[in-house]
Amino acid sequence: MNKILVSFVLFAILCVSCSEEKKKINETVVETGEVSPNGKDVLPKVTFYQYEDSSSYPDAILELYTPLGNQIFKPGKVPFEFNIKNYEFEQEGNRDFKLFNILNGGDPVGFYSPIFQRELTEGSYRIVAYLVDDEGLALKNFGNYVDRDFQVGESRPFPYSAEPYLALNYPRGEQIYSEGEELIIDFLVLGGDMELDGLKVKIDINDYHYEIDEMIPVRVANLPKGTYQVQVNLLRTDGKELEGPFSSVSKTVIVR
Repeated sequence: MNKILVSFVLFAILCVSCSEEKKKINETVVETGEVSPNGKDVLPKVTFYQYEDSSSYPDAILELYTPLGNQIFKPGKVPFEFNIKNYEFEQEGNRDFKLFNILNGGDPVGFYSPIFQRELTEGSYRIVAYLVDDEGLALKNFGNYVDRDFQVGESRPFPYSAEPYLALNYPRGEQIYSEGEELIIDFLVLGGDMELDGLKVKIDINDYHYEIDEMIPVRVANLPKGTYQVQVNLLRTDGKELEGPFSSVSKTVIVR
């Protein structure tokens, strides 16, 4: 009887724990005063917020063996080789991408294997590679991501710059959201520390604005139907813009 009671209590605790909603933090409500097309109902206010940090795989390590720094390749198939430690990369039956690459600030591309090739034309390239959690959000602890410059064909390296820069995991270009769905702005800051280097990220979604000084995904709720330009800028805390080529990223998203 006691075993049955103990089992019931443990089950109840588990159910309560699973049903708890994530706690919102840094919530900011945008005063819009907009009304619905019928001219009577006030639309829900657009809200920016984060969830309390629940970092996964803090000890995961992503190493890039190929390309080497400023390595030069012929146009065509360029090899990439990563080494992954302390991370469940290949899970049986799970076909979600776990490793993502961003080239020159473009949209992320996912891979099932740590060794692959990409067809690239002549040019200078900066790769940002990172691992993701079960929600598809970029892991943000030191060692979870890596960046490197390389060249293809007769191309010069990027001019040297010690300034930090951005990589944007979400949103993706032309991403479509259902009305009422959270829009997520998930970013990495590379080459610097937001606190130590006095940095902040400014987010503009058409006429809606938000700033954050931590590398935490930003959620946006209640965006009305429409097309939006999401502009993400890395700035000094005094508002000064950075000069690097990847200090700002812009994506178009659609709410239907």
